[in-house]
Amino acid sequence: MRHFGHVPAAVRAGLFHREPVAFTAEAPAHTLATALGATLYSPATRPRLAEDIRKQAARGVVSMVLCLEDSISDDEVEAGEANLVRQFAELAASEAGEGGANGDSADSGESAGLPLLFVRVREPGQITDLTDRLGETVRLLSGFVLPKFTGPRGRPFLDALRAAERAHGHRLFGMPVLESPDLLHRETRTETLAGIAALTAEHRERILALRLGVTDFCSAYGLRRSPHMTAYDVRIVADVIGDVVNVLGRADATGFTITGPVWEYFRSGERMFKPQLRRSPFLEGRAEELRTTLIEHDLDGLLREIELDRANGLLGKTCIHPSHVAPVHALSVVTHEEFSDAEDILCPDRDGGGVLRSTYTNKMNEVKPHRAWAERTLRRAEVFGVAREDIGFVELLAAGLAV
Repeated sequence: MRHFGHVPAAVRAGLFHREPVAFTAEAPAHTLATALGATLYSPATRPRLAEDIRKQAARGVVSMVLCLEDSISDDEVEAGEANLVRQFAELAASEAGEGGANGDSADSGESAGLPLLFVRVREPGQITDLTDRLGETVRLLSGFVLPKFTGPRGRPFLDALRAAERAHGHRLFGMPVLESPDLLHRETRTETLAGIAALTAEHRERILALRLGVTDFCSAYGLRRSPHMTAYDVRIVADVIGDVVNVLGRADATGFTITGPVWEYFRSGERMFKPQLRRSPFLEGRAEELRTTLIEHDLDGLLREIELDRANGLLGKTCIHPSHVAPVHALSVVTHEEFSDAEDILCPDRDGGGVLRSTYTNKMNEVKPHRAWAERTLRRAEVFGVAREDIGFVELLAAGLAV
């Protein structure tokens, strides 16, 4: 796998100062957590799920969740489980037929392997049951998404995950979803966060990332944000995100990658507010047409939310529509300016600290306070790449959408 691997090699060379590195599902956990990017959800009941997975991989999707929980009805669970077993067998057969190889081509993108695949379950028993039923094809599975995760509710899920790992000799990660009302309600939030922190620390080696269930948070108060507002405009939600990052997203050895909330919209409706997307980055060539397309599909709100995710300590995003993937990945690329700042801050000659003017001469880089930011930025640069000095979001997005 490689971010932007679906983009022709010649085009990639013109976009990146440093191209994204290739990685596999066997990469270290910190690499995979950073590389999740836009995690695309799909109901596990889709009859052509294997074909859909291959198609999305060819379009640049690196991680997918096959959902047996909220995206399907209660009476579809059994059929969804059986469908997953069939579809994984089909994926394994097609992978064997293709030799499992990825090749580079000068005039086309790399042939796509499978993305990181996770299953969102409802109950702990599904983890061991499904891995047993998958048999040899469990090797295609990267782990499970664990819903409504709290300290008491989460332990049986993680115990089941550990049992499945041992039974099949295959590494499996958990991605807890933080969406419980106990986390939302102020009177129980502190205790709930403490319980989650203690349990996830105990199972640190199998926690890949923590995901935020903002739709469930809004549901508890009968709220739903419009496509012209971000999760951070809903004060109740913003408060929870801040507290989750405060306790679980620290830049010391105790923190985890926390992913951004789902963006629910993918079709245009009547616009009440003026577009949030500035015209200035879109004034050349076909860029104005791209800006219009983004606005018509209500993706300007998504772009703003992605920027706010980053500013608030979140990385990656839950996605329910393929049209959201390219914007998430384009905004995940490290800019040349960010990369220059990070390298300056982490220069070995500056281990003693101090303050220096940035290479771009537009800001102060303070070595000790900015070190954690710089380390995170270089981890992101490894998997998403570093843009050339004259390349911005528009060019990256256009390249991602063109394939």
